[in-house]
Amino acid sequence: MNVTTQSAAKTSSGLLSIVFVALIGATMLFFAGHAQSATLHDAAHDMRHATGFPCH
Repeated sequence: MNVTTQSAAKTSSGLLSIVFVALIGATMLFFAGHAQSATLHDAAHDMRHATGFPCH
């Protein structure tokens, strides 16, 4: 019975970690894409082109 409980806890903990990291990534992308600083914007713009993300 304890093995099943531990497996379920590991699965939900893994899913929570994935969601947390995805939210951090989305937040970074949002702020980099809308940055007003010329240097940060240019760096984000170059990365958008490198990854094939449409920006124009």
